[in-house]
Amino acid sequence: MEVPDLKDDPHLKVLRPLVETYLAFWRTDSRHVRSLRLTPSQFDVIATLGDTKGLTCAELSTATLVTKGTLTGVLDRLAAKGLIRRTPVADDRRSTRICLTDKGDRLFKKTFAAHIAFLRPFFQRALTTAEAEQLRMLLLRLQRSFQENLTA
Repeated sequence: MEVPDLKDDPHLKVLRPLVETYLAFWRTDSRHVRSLRLTPSQFDVIATLGDTKGLTCAELSTATLVTKGTLTGVLDRLAAKGLIRRTPVADDRRSTRICLTDKGDRLFKKTFAAHIAFLRPFFQRALTTAEAEQLRMLLLRLQRSFQENLTA
């Protein structure tokens, strides 16, 4: 198999900028989340649970970027801090609903707003509103292409 020439392939030329952008975002995002005294996984769970009546562990696992293997430990640490509570699901004894406590909800309102305010200027500096929507649509299309490969 011949090694492709990246100068001639517009699709492969997307790879490096995409990965470098993700890594730069992750470093910036993680640093700010840690300044809020949370780990990125803890923040992801709190942000996902915010403004909900709670989610089951399965729903939470699907809705966050936290792996199933990591989720239990994250939930244990959040429970120890008094930020979440676990309650059995009445009609499914195998399921547990995870909800923010009042303390967790206050933390969500404080940290989520602060984090969005921190991130927004990075996007506004680089993209118009129309470009942001176009980029979102393109990224979703690319994501679906990769996901289709996983199910095939």
